[in-house]
Amino acid sequence: MAVMDEFQFLPAQAEAVGVAAPAVRRLSHTLPDGRSVSALHYGDAPPVVTFLHGAGLNAHTWDTTILSLGLPALAVDLPGHGDSSWRDDAAYTGRALAADLAEPLAAWTSTPQVLVGQSLGGLTAAALAAAHPQLVRHLVVVDITPGIDPDGDAAQIGAFFAGPADWASRDELVDRALSFGLGGTRAAATRGVFLNSRVREDGRVEWKHHFARIANALAANPDAAAAASAQQKALRELLSAGGWDDLAHASAPITLVRGDRGFVTPADLATFRERVPGATTVDVPSGHNVQEEQPAALGTLVRDIAGK
Repeated sequence: MAVMDEFQFLPAQAEAVGVAAPAVRRLSHTLPDGRSVSALHYGDAPPVVTFLHGAGLNAHTWDTTILSLGLPALAVDLPGHGDSSWRDDAAYTGRALAADLAEPLAAWTSTPQVLVGQSLGGLTAAALAAAHPQLVRHLVVVDITPGIDPDGDAAQIGAFFAGPADWASRDELVDRALSFGLGGTRAAATRGVFLNSRVREDGRVEWKHHFARIANALAANPDAAAAASAQQKALRELLSAGGWDDLAHASAPITLVRGDRGFVTPADLATFRERVPGATTVDVPSGHNVQEEQPAALGTLVRDIAGK
């Protein structure tokens, strides 16, 4: 049986975009405590744009956006996701993740980056820009603002994660994603599940990211009401911890890209404009995962920013 690898989908994606598939290689950096951070480097030249994905995703969510971008780029697996190590303390706030990423980003890049972060990656990018300004020349935050309402659309993600801890097959995961309205077409959902799951030695399939394990443990709490409350509290803290201060202290220019059907409501947008008055805001016709629904438009926008 042919071995399926993580880059098997790139030729078809590149053909659909009308470009040649770039060279891509996986990088790994070991942190002082022994954990590792993994990333994908697209192109042969040093990266000029670095991408940070959202909760429950992985570096490959940016594949088509980076193909459309046409520039050497880095896409990072956040700690607790993809091929990066899980955190024993399950502290997946923007600031905790930024502290993990500063060292590998300094090792992997030679110039300040256009730093693009979606959802949790956006809050992480803001924390990096505030704490390590030498790494960032422009901050692009995609469909997130600090403190969005976890009782709104974002709660769907928590419910999606709170399924079984493992599955008999990847097809079951594809079915679950489609039942939640996630993944787009079945072919796209199949690709997403393959890249975001692994087969254990016992033959069972599990998500690569830590959030599924955390959400499953909360859902298994005998006191369902307490579990739901804890999950909502954790999500609220995750989405708001220090975010406004980080945006205020970031010295790089800031652009907010908002999906008009995404998680950032008109009220959230008004608050963002009030609290970050110097930022540029751009609306696109998309849901929360702009990088998957509008990759060409997002790639063009980021390329224009990188060229300034």
